[in-house]
Amino acid sequence: MSADPAVGVVPLALKGAMDQVAGEIDRAFDRLLTPPGDSRARLFEAMRHAAIGGGKRLRPLLVRASADLFHVDRMPALRVGLAIEAIHVYSLVHDDLPCMDDDDLRRGRPTVHKAFDEATAVLAGDSLHALAFELLADPETHPDPFVRCELLVELARASGPSGMAGGQMMDLVAEDADFDIAAVTRLQQLKTGALIGFCLEAGAILGHVPAEGRRAIRAYSRDIGLAFQIADDLLDVEGTAEATGKAVGKDAAAGKATFVSLLGVERARRQAEILVDQAIGHLAAYGAEATLFRSIARYVVDRDR
Repeated sequence: MSADPAVGVVPLALKGAMDQVAGEIDRAFDRLLTPPGDSRARLFEAMRHAAIGGGKRLRPLLVRASADLFHVDRMPALRVGLAIEAIHVYSLVHDDLPCMDDDDLRRGRPTVHKAFDEATAVLAGDSLHALAFELLADPETHPDPFVRCELLVELARASGPSGMAGGQMMDLVAEDADFDIAAVTRLQQLKTGALIGFCLEAGAILGHVPAEGRRAIRAYSRDIGLAFQIADDLLDVEGTAEATGKAVGKDAAAGKATFVSLLGVERARRQAEILVDQAIGHLAAYGAEATLFRSIARYVVDRDR
């Protein structure tokens, strides 16, 4: 797979889009999370520690790509991307807690419960979760209340027991269960894929695209979500903490079944590449307006963090 040597595995056009979206998300969090001059300041500082700086910002980038596909203005897409990133960051804060994955490092920095304390980390995650729905409910995100309602319902579904939280529960059980490839696939479709799916669905919702007009992006999101997780599993085996910004080798140490443990490194890598090719194939009906989607698909398996 070709890449520009000046930017590693990220083509220049994609890197520009990633940098732009990351900057917009950081500036928006900076405005929203300005610490008040009272005893809540520590909570806001913890939220800022979790939300600002670092991270791939892949989910807001996917919202932007979907919005571009359906000719949606940039500001609504940014606000929806910000809401999704708030959900994603809250999940990382809680996943890192001692009662979950018990991680000390996230995005190359101490996790929130290490930088602050466990109680503050729980409240920071709770507050980021609440912020996501506050953003989507605000008329500034979209003037149509029916659009806002659909966004709220779909994000709740993608982040709750039928999505991300349900997948995390399966992940916790995985240490003591004998999962096969079907169970691991289902786990990752919920834990990772549901929120990625919503990112693509969100652009269509903002663009008033009916359900029958979303089949291609739903198929794309299904394949790209699994490819993303296989790449994560490969990084857990082959990556370094310095490159990924988090501990590696934890799944194997915990005895969890993953795509790599079940398929082996080479078969897993090949499966990720097949999924990326399939995802790009679902976009055959689109032209240049889907260029960003195609670049993201390649990046998902070529990345080093």
